[in-house]
Amino acid sequence: MPIFNPDVTLQNIQRLSPGTLVEHLGIEFVELGQDFIRAKMPVDGRTRQPMGLLHGGASVALAETLGSVAANCCIDNKIQACVGLEINANHIKSVRDGFVVGTARPIHIGKRTHVWEIKIENESGDLVCISRITMAIIDKR
Repeated sequence: MPIFNPDVTLQNIQRLSPGTLVEHLGIEFVELGQDFIRAKMPVDGRTRQPMGLLHGGASVALAETLGSVAANCCIDNKIQACVGLEINANHIKSVRDGFVVGTARPIHIGKRTHVWEIKIENESGDLVCISRITMAIIDKR
């Protein structure tokens, strides 16, 4: 059963990126399933730390982007908005180049909170980072 609003498309999501951190980091949304959203991010000069590895903060930015977008795709954006309440991340494996792919899936979709799990993998499918974000659902004024 689909969890996202019927008018949500990859093209609509991608249109939100210009002029944001998402664009700066090269994050590209690549797949929208019935219960997940997936994006890829390059491991390059924008996302590496000084030792040449994927920066943990870049992984968290990818995770927060996916969780936030996914949550906002489940609500009525005319009357509500989703804002981050808490995020955590465990960095499992290093990456030096190529792309990483993050996939967000819901753990809990409630009326006032959402909890999303985001798994980030390298191009071989190895787990690089696992993250969980809690989103608060607020009423617009």
